[in-house]
Amino acid sequence: MRQILFHIPLNSSLSLGPLGNVSVFGFGLLLLLWALLGAWWGVVRFRTPGQKFSSDDRWIIGQWAGIAWGIIKAPAVGAYLREHGSAPFRDGLPIFGYGFMLFVAVGVGTWVAAWRANKEGLSSDRIWDLAFVLFLSGITGARTFYLVQYRDRVFKDVHTVRDFLFTVFNLSSGGIVLYGGLIAAAVGFFSFCAVNRIRPLALLDIITPSIFLGIGFGRIGCFLNGCCYGDECSLPWAVRFPRGSATFDALVEKKLLDPDALWTQALHPTQIYSALDGFILAALTAWYFSRRRRNGEVFAIGLTMYPITRFLIEFIRGDEPGIVGLTISQWISVGMFVVAIGYMIFLSRRPAVREPIGNPAEPELPRGAVPAR
Repeated sequence: MRQILFHIPLNSSLSLGPLGNVSVFGFGLLLLLWALLGAWWGVVRFRTPGQKFSSDDRWIIGQWAGIAWGIIKAPAVGAYLREHGSAPFRDGLPIFGYGFMLFVAVGVGTWVAAWRANKEGLSSDRIWDLAFVLFLSGITGARTFYLVQYRDRVFKDVHTVRDFLFTVFNLSSGGIVLYGGLIAAAVGFFSFCAVNRIRPLALLDIITPSIFLGIGFGRIGCFLNGCCYGDECSLPWAVRFPRGSATFDALVEKKLLDPDALWTQALHPTQIYSALDGFILAALTAWYFSRRRRNGEVFAIGLTMYPITRFLIEFIRGDEPGIVGLTISQWISVGMFVVAIGYMIFLSRRPAVREPIGNPAEPELPRGAVPAR
């Protein structure tokens, strides 16, 4: 368990020997390197005669300028956090294990999906655009689901609007529910396909292995944070979480642990079980991708297998309350499995043909183009 991997000191400096100390942030070494990178990009981008300035170039320059502004302002931000910030922020900008693994999940999953999309004739830009849509909608849905499911515990000390807003947006210690994210991401996905005239079943097959890769890395983040913990166990690989972890605090709140203890009881590492589950399903669906007979079959495997494995893992989870003998996630798993059966029946009635990912009657539009009406 490591909620904070390391701190980035925003007021740090490097010794260059006889040249003295040079600031890393602000008007220092990092800004110089960033400026050189920007200059190199400009030379490479416009060295061809007749090269025109495009909307994509404006977007890239805007991003570059935003990062440069952040580098310049970093020392002032560091000084403010050291004076007024909460404990994790006083030693610099903390890199939380949970957030870092979410970043890895999105980056690796999107890169793999973009690589596969290129092989299927779809621009990788579309996948990166989709990743942004899915990330935004998924995080919103997952956080909303968590706030509703655990509202009594989450909002018990909220008394002002400021407390409410801080509680809603404070993701530094975890607090998302995967199924809520999947439901919201599904809405974002089908909306994206409709706008971009992409066949949803074909695109689902492309991104399904990446979804499970993301789940795998995300669950490692859960382990680093200490959320989504398991029941007590005596197996050789059982884990204990230290005082101050999310697991420790949750067990104390449930009166299952003495507040003066240094460690939790030995627990099932259900986060690792779930991570392995995600990676195995990613490998299975990736293997089947080239063997699919019709669009949608890869997604069908994931939609069928995941609720089964999640249902079983929930039996040894210790963090979710039960409803009529099952946890909320188990009830959702049952519903998802029923949907999967219906989806399999729907697929079996379709021709065993892989249709192209784009609608041939409506070719894919360049990014930013507006279809004629």
